[in-house]
Amino acid sequence: MTNLGFDNELYLREQTAAILERVGRFSGKLYLEFGGKLTFDLHAARVLPGYDPNVKMRLLEGLRDQIEVVFCVSTDDLERGRIRGDFGITYDLATLKAMDDLRDWGIPVSAAVLTRHQPGPTVDRLSAQLQGKGVRVYTHTEIPDYPSNVDLIVSDEGYGRHDFVETERPIVVVTGTGPGSGKMSTCLSQVYHSHRRGIPAGYAKFETFPIWNLPVDHPVNVAYEAATADLGDLVMIDPFHLEAYGEKAVNYNRDIHNFPILKAIIDRIAGHTSTSEHYQSPTDMGVNRAGAGIVDDAVVSAAASQEVIRRYFRYHWERERGLCSEEAVRRVQSLMTRLGLSPKDRRVVEPARAAAADGERRQKGNDGFYCGAALELPTGEIVTGTNSPLFHSASAALINGVKALAGLPDYIHLLPANIIESVTALKAGCLGSHSPSLNVQEVLVALGISAASNPAAKAGVEMLPRLRGAQLHLTHEPGSGDESGLRKLGIDLTTDARPTSQGYFLR
Repeated sequence: MTNLGFDNELYLREQTAAILERVGRFSGKLYLEFGGKLTFDLHAARVLPGYDPNVKMRLLEGLRDQIEVVFCVSTDDLERGRIRGDFGITYDLATLKAMDDLRDWGIPVSAAVLTRHQPGPTVDRLSAQLQGKGVRVYTHTEIPDYPSNVDLIVSDEGYGRHDFVETERPIVVVTGTGPGSGKMSTCLSQVYHSHRRGIPAGYAKFETFPIWNLPVDHPVNVAYEAATADLGDLVMIDPFHLEAYGEKAVNYNRDIHNFPILKAIIDRIAGHTSTSEHYQSPTDMGVNRAGAGIVDDAVVSAAASQEVIRRYFRYHWERERGLCSEEAVRRVQSLMTRLGLSPKDRRVVEPARAAAADGERRQKGNDGFYCGAALELPTGEIVTGTNSPLFHSASAALINGVKALAGLPDYIHLLPANIIESVTALKAGCLGSHSPSLNVQEVLVALGISAASNPAAKAGVEMLPRLRGAQLHLTHEPGSGDESGLRKLGIDLTTDARPTSQGYFLR
């Protein structure tokens, strides 16, 4: 059973109070940039055991009568098909999903802003879809030399050319599909237009990571660097905060580097009024009480260290697929060295590799290759699986895992032979599959069907919810059916990313 290191209720009280205090500084409207993921913040849940991935939504739900949401997405991300890694979907689909999630919480999106706007087929399609659902769509073109050219930015040819998003409530939450979505620029553009209309308005940034009152080398902050290794973010002491208050606080390099320019933009917009006098450092701009929710530093540090290792495997896999640079992998390797970690410190790595090696030894002389999988259960027990004509290695580990949790002996079969044979025959004979063995998603469907008549399968299905948050490692690159099935179960996957065939297309 995972020990808890984070208290959501304590965090909610502290963070809500901090937001309301910030609203009180401005007599008109607060544009609150939401950094990180608004819903399903799985990184935070992994790094801070006990953290509710939707705690931000609970916070907004408590402020429902005072807020409205503006959603930003970069058209550059849309047209190049950028993928949100935790869901494996492109940014246009992630945008629609996020809006659906907000609506499910009773918090509709007032408007969407297409930032760095350039027309394109994906951009035009998403715009039409949003407008068809009644969401107002605005466009913001890229400002040359942003953010360094303050004279241009704070002028009719800069922010003045941006559409002004009409809002009614005192707190406007500005969020986006991912980093670089243009949230800050949208906030400041709104502040600019508000001041031109004689409406007092201010800006603040809702942050979770890095946690400003933890040390630079704390594993939680190192895990943030690992999560953003493709962006090159670095956590460091905020020199402006240290100079202004004599207090050490941490922030990340982009915010620190951009602060003098950002403060100049806000000063120019506000005309050196009290709006800007509150901010002497980038840490001042943030509303971040995540540190107050940490109740067991040892548990959190251990979890954050494991996240760094997971990120190493993730970037390694993405590099193999041409989705990230070699530099991102090197950055995470350096972070692991800082924390004294190696890939083998992830408990499921060595058992998975041993399972693959054992499969090769047992089948020596036969054609084919052998994949290994290892699954760490909530009990701490590790079960393994090897691929076969019937199952992928991940599927085999999954079946062994639910049997262990249900207390079923090894000789009990969860899936009748006739069901397995029927599915594999369908895949090979009708669907043209070169790998008719069952992947994770197919096993889940087969288990669901078998549960109606097989008590053992029913017992296995009842154990599936207990696998949320479990850890699994594969020696080989997973197929889409494995990856999707594991994601739906909430199992954290890493892989050595060895190819399963010499083909270019992974079936």
